[in-house]
Amino acid sequence: MPDSPAGPPTPPIPLAELLAREELGLRRIAGPDHADLLWVHTSEMADPYPYLLGGELLLSAGVLLTDPDTYVARLVEAGAAALGFGVAPVHDTVPAALVEACDRHGLPLLEVPPQTPFTAIARAVWRLMAEARHRELRRVTRAQQALATAAARPDPVPAVLHQLAVQLEGRVVLLTREGAELHTAGGHPPPEERAALAQLSRVVSSGRRASPASATDTLNGTQLAAYALSGGQGLALALATRRRDPGDHTVAGIAVVLLALLTAPHQGADAAGRSAALVRMLLGAPPQEAAPLLSDDGAPWTVVHARRADGTVPDPLTAGALGASLGSALVDAHGETVRVLLTGHRGATAQPGWILGASAPSPATALPTADTEAARALGRAEATRSPLATHRAGSGGLAALVPADRAEAHARTLLAPLTAPLAETLRCWLSLHGSWDRTAVALRIHRNTVRQRIARCAELLDADLDDMDVRAELWLVLR
Repeated sequence: MPDSPAGPPTPPIPLAELLAREELGLRRIAGPDHADLLWVHTSEMADPYPYLLGGELLLSAGVLLTDPDTYVARLVEAGAAALGFGVAPVHDTVPAALVEACDRHGLPLLEVPPQTPFTAIARAVWRLMAEARHRELRRVTRAQQALATAAARPDPVPAVLHQLAVQLEGRVVLLTREGAELHTAGGHPPPEERAALAQLSRVVSSGRRASPASATDTLNGTQLAAYALSGGQGLALALATRRRDPGDHTVAGIAVVLLALLTAPHQGADAAGRSAALVRMLLGAPPQEAAPLLSDDGAPWTVVHARRADGTVPDPLTAGALGASLGSALVDAHGETVRVLLTGHRGATAQPGWILGASAPSPATALPTADTEAARALGRAEATRSPLATHRAGSGGLAALVPADRAEAHARTLLAPLTAPLAETLRCWLSLHGSWDRTAVALRIHRNTVRQRIARCAELLDADLDDMDVRAELWLVLR
């Protein structure tokens, strides 16, 4: 199934680590002795199912507990990891029916003594999660340093593969699109595993537009993964490991970026042309002069703007992993927004933990316009809470019936009273069907500012923006 590397998430907390905190006095009295906790949630609802995301340690004093079997069955169906039941003030002991239900449905049940507040349990879990997160970040940092050192060796590609195999404690193979092995590290995979890795590699390096940048599978308990190397060389990095830890995708993503850069010189004239284009633009040549060197038989370019879904500012490693998952080493991380440049017919695909906006495929000479399209698409994705929004190039329609010069002259005349911020706010507001809140999210301004700007637009244009005919004309003009 498709997957992608991202910043290392917080590893789950084993239930045993929480039970080991003697100051809490927790005791497992039913269900299995192992579970992975992702967070803590407290609820006294008779059925908290609609409010659970899965992986929770649910804490309850059983205020509305009437049917233990149905209650536990619903928790298991919602994916809860464990149930912590507080003794007092409602119950003197944990109800026997609840103990039996947890044993029957396989849900760990913890007895919470009266002297232990639920907040103390939550604080302990968050502390354990923070410690686990720091350990994972340190592991990823050490792996990054080791991979970077390997990339500086005289034989960088085998050295990076060897170091990746060491860091992930597994087998690593660099494969061509046809499945031929270029390099291996950590031992040669057995035939069945080798065939499965080759199949995964063909999925990600097929060159088709819909091909994922990475894919994962499991074979007899072995975790398999394959990543496409960016740049169009048709290479794939394949991994076989005994386990899949939360930071492994990030470590693999770092290796993918390094390997893409290390193997790029072997792409021949294509890489040489792009290097020449970069040199010319750095020396002041206009984009029109460099564009022929960037184009690959007229292949289009796509600009992608991305922000982290949790609102955090991505670091360079996270941005590089995003580029690797999208199949490109052309990544610019600036502030909250990461920009990625894709070449060829491969379009952007949704990435876990990211919100993306993608331009329509464009020639190299139109990249500034594509950059604007991607920024607007990202705003629309955030406003509509979508993981990915793509700008669709207009197909003509009614607008094509009006000569371009006359349409442009009319647009300039009609919109002349508006400043650029007002015009952009009006365009965004119309594109989102007049939603104040969504426009505010898309433009990253306060909803009252949106209202003020739209009111100002109506005043300057002397137009009734509640009139559908007026909206339709303005939309065509703004386009």
